Amino acid sequence: MFHWLKRHPIAISAFFRHSLILTYAFPKALLEPLLPPGLVPDSYGDLGFVAIATVQTQGLRPTGLPKRLGADFLLTGYRILARFQTHSGRSLRGLRILRSDTDRRAMVLFGNLLTHYHYRKAVARLEESNGVLRIDIQTPEGEADLSLVADLNSRPAPLPDNSPFPCLKEAKRFAGPLPFTFDYEPETHSIVRIEGVRRHWNPQPVKVHVLRNTFFRHAPFHSAKPVLASAYHLENLPYRWKRGLREPLPGGLR
Repeated sequence: MFHWLKRHPIAISAFFRHSLILTYAFPKALLEPLLPPGLVPDSYGDLGFVAIATVQTQGLRPTGLPKRLGADFLLTGYRILARFQTHSGRSLRGLRILRSDTDRRAMVLFGNLLTHYHYRKAVARLEESNGVLRIDIQTPEGEADLSLVADLNSRPAPLPDNSPFPCLKEAKRFAGPLPFTFDYEPETHSIVRIEGVRRHWNPQPVKVHVLRNTFFRHAPFHSAKPVLASAYHLENLPYRWKRGLREPLPGGLR
């Protein structure tokens, strides 16, 4: 009845103190069943990608409100890189969110009320010291624990070993945040797209050491070996999300 509330109905502004994006390669065929109608994997050859983004967010608030009324929190999101073709024929690149973890209960409540981002409460910690970024995420059942160390002094770092990308320029095309986030609204068989507006977007490749990552131990990811394709870092980035726009898919309700 209230599915329209989840269409990201309010424009949101925030400031990213740190944003670390790990992009993992999987067979494209493994990711296709995880996407709703209207979306296809944003692929590179026979590979698709799942990005894990950890963001230290400051002053998140409805656009137009003073920064002092915003919320500070840590967020980790698991997203499939996807494409959507509009009625007009445009091919849009973006993200389909599988899961989000945050250290604020308010974000779980309001995030799940106003989006399809699947927020869950976690114990999260981010520390920066002498150019080293340490991130530790602990989930209630250990289903999406994440622990890593990123060496910010290594920027610009080479690509990880075994990356499918031939060069940093090609890898950067798949580094977040991508322009759109895509939701699926089953009640109306529609895609809701949320456009992100960013300034000073210049992700830098970094060297990371992933100590623990349990999300990929579960189906369907456990059937394939995840390959770290790239690791990028951004900092001090103003960001804004526009209100969501709904586009019915063929055969859907209007």
